[in-house]
Amino acid sequence: MTENTQQQPPATTTELPTQYTPAEVEGKLYERWVERGYFEADAKSDKPPYTIVIPPPNVTGSLHLGHAFEHTLIDALTRRKRMQGYETLWQPGMDHAGIATQNVVERELAKEGKSRHDLGREAFVERVWQWKAESGGQISGQMKRLGDGVAWTRERFTMDEGLSKAVQTIFKRLYDDELIYRAERIINWCPRCLTAISDIEVEYQDDDGELVSIRYGEGDDAIVVATTRAETMLGDTAVAVHPEDERYQHLVGREIELPLTGRRIPVVADEHVDPEFGTGAVKVTPAHDPNDFEIGQRHDLPSITVMDEHAVITAHGPFQGLDRLEARSAIVAALRADGRIVAEKRPYVHSVGHCSRCKTTIEPRLSMQWWVKVGPLAKAAGDAVRDGKVKIHPQEMEKRYFDWVDNLHDWCISRQLWWGHRIPVWYGPNGEVVCVGPDEEPPSGEGWYQDSDVLDTWFSSGLWPFSTLGWPERTESLAKFYPNSVLVTGYDILFFWVARMMMFGLYAMDGTPPFHTIALHGMVRDQNGKKMSKSFGNVVNPLDWMDKYGSDALRFTLARGANPGVDVPIGEDWVQGSRNFANKIWNATRFALMNGATVEGPLPDASKMSSTDRWILSRLNSVVAEVDAYYEDYQFAKLSDALFHFAWDEVFDWYVELSKTTFQAGGEPAEVSKRVLGEVLDVTLRLLHPVVPFVTETLWTTLTGGESVVIAEWPKDSGFRDADAEREIETLQSVITEVRRFRADQGLQPGQRVPARLSLDGTALAPHEAAIRQLLRLQPEGEGFSATATLPVAGVEVALDLSGVIDVAAERKRLAKDLAAAQKERQQAEAKLGNEAFLAKAPDHVVEKIRTRLAKAEEDITRIEAQLEKLPQA
Repeated sequence: MTENTQQQPPATTTELPTQYTPAEVEGKLYERWVERGYFEADAKSDKPPYTIVIPPPNVTGSLHLGHAFEHTLIDALTRRKRMQGYETLWQPGMDHAGIATQNVVERELAKEGKSRHDLGREAFVERVWQWKAESGGQISGQMKRLGDGVAWTRERFTMDEGLSKAVQTIFKRLYDDELIYRAERIINWCPRCLTAISDIEVEYQDDDGELVSIRYGEGDDAIVVATTRAETMLGDTAVAVHPEDERYQHLVGREIELPLTGRRIPVVADEHVDPEFGTGAVKVTPAHDPNDFEIGQRHDLPSITVMDEHAVITAHGPFQGLDRLEARSAIVAALRADGRIVAEKRPYVHSVGHCSRCKTTIEPRLSMQWWVKVGPLAKAAGDAVRDGKVKIHPQEMEKRYFDWVDNLHDWCISRQLWWGHRIPVWYGPNGEVVCVGPDEEPPSGEGWYQDSDVLDTWFSSGLWPFSTLGWPERTESLAKFYPNSVLVTGYDILFFWVARMMMFGLYAMDGTPPFHTIALHGMVRDQNGKKMSKSFGNVVNPLDWMDKYGSDALRFTLARGANPGVDVPIGEDWVQGSRNFANKIWNATRFALMNGATVEGPLPDASKMSSTDRWILSRLNSVVAEVDAYYEDYQFAKLSDALFHFAWDEVFDWYVELSKTTFQAGGEPAEVSKRVLGEVLDVTLRLLHPVVPFVTETLWTTLTGGESVVIAEWPKDSGFRDADAEREIETLQSVITEVRRFRADQGLQPGQRVPARLSLDGTALAPHEAAIRQLLRLQPEGEGFSATATLPVAGVEVALDLSGVIDVAAERKRLAKDLAAAQKERQQAEAKLGNEAFLAKAPDHVVEKIRTRLAKAEEDITRIEAQLEKLPQA
């Protein structure tokens, strides 16, 4: 009948506290799990492997709702697989977070009146390591609060010795394969962080700026260009027009005067220029704009840098030493005084790039940097998904992935920082360039020095799926746990991280991708669907909710909102609702234990069970199958919802309630139902465990006497179904629900007893009469019974005597008043909706609101008329 029975030692106690207090149990339970090694993974095991790497949080970070959301999903997957008998590894670790960490330590130095330059590079790096030891990694303790089942003994850090060796190894290989090179190109420069940043670390937003139209040249040679960055004109080396634009044919190849500089610059023809936009002419500043740089390359134009790393003007003249914004105003004023301004527009709203970390406006800048030639790597990453080696879930996210990897530009990997993996390249006194591998000695002697830049943080985290397992060494862990089973991460870092892991994994591991599946989730938003932001005042500290409602409540709320690739709204009311669910599980299990629910011995044969018992076991196996299917499809919201409704509605609200009369009657049926109830709770708690681990651990071990639900066997669908029992109980439920609705409509209190006659003879519901009467508070007919209302429901008849129970005359008067109000509401709504003049002027949302009022009024009228019809005559 079922494969879910686990032979457990008898429970040591069947008593539970009257109230569940998460704070009293969660910390102790987690410590016990870690001490017993439940989360560790054995590379020598003959069990099938299941591997997930944690998206490494920054060493500077603390747990936010995004972490809590993602970790809940990963923990649910790994806990289930562990229970299914897999050798499960959830690989933990942290990212060194180059820019963020350096900024933190520099701020600390500033409080002491120092800068990193006062310390020098070596001492500063040592100071950062000291900060990490003392203050970094705060998130690890918070992950334990959440219940993360990670293999703590395997925790890695992107700057630890092993991962540093991996970084140096792959840099050397890529360099030798001519896939890493050094070149002077336009990069995104942050004047605040004083480093290059990649395209995907630039956040674009609409800013209020200015659009200034400037006349270059004189007379017939004059040409007008428009710019939002007037300060860059000091570095202009050409004006470009479209080759087929007849307006400027006479100027192509000639030179015109560049205002304020005394220089003359050529007019060039280039197809990049849109002749329909603006004047059809654009200024060309190759050293300060990526498109201009490309034009400059095509026309062999000089590149003149006019700003330093702080975005301060360096060009000789009256503007030298001014900040770029100060220079912008000063240059426009000078042009205006010179009669060169044709038009000015303020404010001019346009998209401006900002540093994703410090929000400073990015300055495109010509700079010598290190680059990865991504062409062949990106093609392999795209082909792996196209060929089915890697699946992206949900599938509709594939297009976004292909749009990215199929159009990747070469990746700038050097950063002008001191904290990070220093580029392993040495320069010699005679122009020599030597790339050094991890087992090689760097060149020494007079004149040799190492490149001062460090690698982009995403370079090291791109190796995460295999470097954490010991690569470049061929370790047992690498052989066992690579490729990873699935990557669970947000769609927002599909490009930052996922594409880079794909490129590096396929390259380093001889064409084997880093994971079989990429499961993408959305972002956590507030309950109104708004992005959480400090500026909006809607940021929530998940620790506050865990303190107030328990970790299980937060986890269940997050999982229940997790539809693949879709953003997740969350509000405190929902977390409170999940806490109520945890309390419901607790109270129902406590009731069951007090009434003798047990897992001892085999399940009785179905022939000895009541239809109620067979129904709940049939439903239980269906839910096991349903939950398994949802897990395999990463449908966390659906599996959580299925478990919620099965546990709350079917087990606690129906089966437990229907079983109360059986328990009270005693005898063999009671003993059978106690064993069935024990079975149902055992399996339900195991199904719930991956999402709500703490409360289920406490209840399951109390119920079964087992060591821990963490290592219990995952339930299996035995195939047992009983369609007849399911139909019978559905009929029973419909009868009880309909009578409850009638009682509520008549204004009866839930506990108020009513005389009733049940016509159940010859129906499948006859054995359920005691349960029906108890649940509906129906007492026997007694003498003088007179049916004032008769309810035919699902083939049976329930006759009620309401005389003396309610004041029929007063109830009729109340309902008549409600009916009149509903009819008046309908009349007013119909009048407005029938007024063509009103409909022509009223906004759509106002009209829709009136239509809603009309529908509600009609619904109320139908309901009240039905209630009046059912009332006995006064």
